[in-house]
Amino acid sequence: MAHSRLEKIGTIFTRTSGLLKSGAMKPEDKPLWYEIYNAFPPKAEPRYDRPAPNTTVRDIFYPEDVVRAKFHKLSKTQGTINLSDGKNKTHCQIFIDIYNKLKEDGALSEEKILEAAQLKLEQTIQEERLNRGSSGLLSSFTEAKTKQETGNVNITELFKS
Repeated sequence: MAHSRLEKIGTIFTRTSGLLKSGAMKPEDKPLWYEIYNAFPPKAEPRYDRPAPNTTVRDIFYPEDVVRAKFHKLSKTQGTINLSDGKNKTHCQIFIDIYNKLKEDGALSEEKILEAAQLKLEQTIQEERLNRGSSGLLSSFTEAKTKQETGNVNITELFKS
């Protein structure tokens, strides 16, 4: 007789055990996890009707998260970001680096550090635009288009990280 597949009837382990005992599943066809589960069963059986544990989830914050939040509060626009470009840093990453350098110096208050970092970031962005001549995203697209037109597209280069 076939058993129900509902999770309310039993766990996947008990159903698999039943299939093995009845001969409906051959021992060589048993899942890989079965022996591990049998050797190391969980402390509490994973059932649908078991109440969820009442534990608090701790917030995970890194020191740069506070700086990142301040950056996003100060500047509303991010511009375009090329996610496949690992060479250039985003404006937020540059801001965090500038902020950390100014904070290490320790000569300024928190508000002054933010203002100075914002000004330095704007200068850095202007210099970057002058040096690059065009936006990184646009240059990436034009570079890809010229490669496509010349026929020198290599599949292995596409998946390099």
